[in-house]
Amino acid sequence: MAERAKLEELVRLQGERVRGLKQQKASTEQIEEEVAKLLKLKAQLGPDESKQKFVLKTPKGTRDYSPRQMAVREKVFDVIIRCFKRHGAEVIDTPVFELKETLTGKYGEDSKLIYDLKDQGGELLSLRYDLTVPFARYLAMNKLTNIKRYHIAKVYRRDNPAMTRGRYREFYQCDFDIAGQFDPMIPDAECLKIMCEILSSLQIGDFLVKVNDRRILDGMFAICGVPDDKFRTICSSVDKLDKVSWEEVKNEMVGEKGLAPEVADRIGDYVQQHGGVSLVEQLLQDPKLSQSKQALEGLGDLKLLFEYLNLFGIADKISFDLSLARGLDYYTGVIYEAVLLQTPTQAGEEPLGVGSIAAGGRYDGLVGMFDPKGRKVPCVGLSIGVERIFSIVEQRLEALEEKVRTTETQVLVASAQKKLLEERLKLVSELWDAGIKAELLYKKNPKLLNQLQYCEEAGIPLVAIIGEQELKEGVIKLRSVASREEVDVRREDLVEEIRRRTSQPLCIC
Repeated sequence: MAERAKLEELVRLQGERVRGLKQQKASTEQIEEEVAKLLKLKAQLGPDESKQKFVLKTPKGTRDYSPRQMAVREKVFDVIIRCFKRHGAEVIDTPVFELKETLTGKYGEDSKLIYDLKDQGGELLSLRYDLTVPFARYLAMNKLTNIKRYHIAKVYRRDNPAMTRGRYREFYQCDFDIAGQFDPMIPDAECLKIMCEILSSLQIGDFLVKVNDRRILDGMFAICGVPDDKFRTICSSVDKLDKVSWEEVKNEMVGEKGLAPEVADRIGDYVQQHGGVSLVEQLLQDPKLSQSKQALEGLGDLKLLFEYLNLFGIADKISFDLSLARGLDYYTGVIYEAVLLQTPTQAGEEPLGVGSIAAGGRYDGLVGMFDPKGRKVPCVGLSIGVERIFSIVEQRLEALEEKVRTTETQVLVASAQKKLLEERLKLVSELWDAGIKAELLYKKNPKLLNQLQYCEEAGIPLVAIIGEQELKEGVIKLRSVASREEVDVRREDLVEEIRRRTSQPLCIC
């Protein structure tokens, strides 16, 4: 720093010398000679990094959220959380970063998307990729064998973001999981019921939930001739069938992953089939697939699952789809994924392709990976793709130019005359103490018109107006912003009247 300060002083003095020569109208040669010295000094000095310009932006794949966007998000979260609680779930939280070894080897080909952090005090760390692996670590570490939990938090993936499709590098996941040893398919059916309840409540359009079973996939790969060491990588290729054609998937399996063309063709005969319980029954009689014990177990469980889904009244929302693979390594049984059949479009709204909006499955072996004795805790769960849902809801609101309230204020405390700031402060304090959501303008003598306009802009439904006459009579003038109707309310009755008009239950503090 001292060396730089010395150079800066030399540059300043040389600059003054050049300016002095110009004022004295010295010869061109002399001025050019001194300018050359000045430029040489500036080159030695180099740029001042502390004063360099930088672009104000969020990192790639991330975004800020305005009050309007946050209001929409809170409503969506509220629908999801109420559903999770309705089904008896507890809530937990885990660190945003984990030991790198905790996450390693759990995500198949997607492991390359994990964010690694620099060595911190001897620990190699990574940002969490999802909420499922940290949950399994939590179960093993706390020796838990039975819990129904939900967890809503941010996760991180070093993916190529597609912001308009709701795909980010930092995003929320909303997970619900049931851990424990139970009779087959009952928890799995409840997870699918929860998924359908949430997606129906959010009213984002018609959806379909695809289901499959990893045991059926593994059995199918085995009878088709896929080598054991290629099961997971071929599974990842099949999982792309919802995005690209069968020919492209086949080319990847044969050209990039070294699978024999005839093996790929046999896989193609199966993975292009989809249907309901009738397809399950058909495959149970398939002469080749029925040779696989794994596949028969998976098909038997799916048949039972469809019975429970019928009882839950959601079988019409479910499709058995043999192309569904879910690329994550930790799935062991039933897997499922919800997709929009058609994004709702309004006037002036472009169709929005957002892909999967919810997914999940059974992962009976994941907890055992963390247990010193390898003890397994069967688990099944689901994750709601809220970022993609937000993209749909936000686009719809923009197309409709629908106004969204960003506060929950019930009443604005206003004054009709000057010198009533103290009275406004006393009244707003009384309302806050009673649990009423209230505001006032931060001016000593605001105009009544400005106060009323603020209510209209912010969507505040009521105005409590104080005036000299009201103070004498012990009343408050309560005005409805929508109807402009005004009534005098006794001060001691004001809280109850505001609650009645805004349908807010009594606050139990």
